[in-house]
Amino acid sequence: MAIITFLLIGWVLTWFKFQHLFIQAFKELFKLDISNASYYFVFFCIGVFGDLILFIQGSYEVILIHS
Repeated sequence: MAIITFLLIGWVLTWFKFQHLFIQAFKELFKLDISNASYYFVFFCIGVFGDLILFIQGSYEVILIHS
């Protein structure tokens, strides 16, 4: 669920042109050119990390049992 949430956050931030700021900052910090796909991939990875933490904590088990 966190994956979808973070992808939606990334999408909403594009309404405010945040991806341009992110891509420019990444270019200046790491000297690498990235695209919009990389922008969304970062949000995807944050969501995966969040889902893994919830899974390790057992939060998903509780949701599945009570459904």
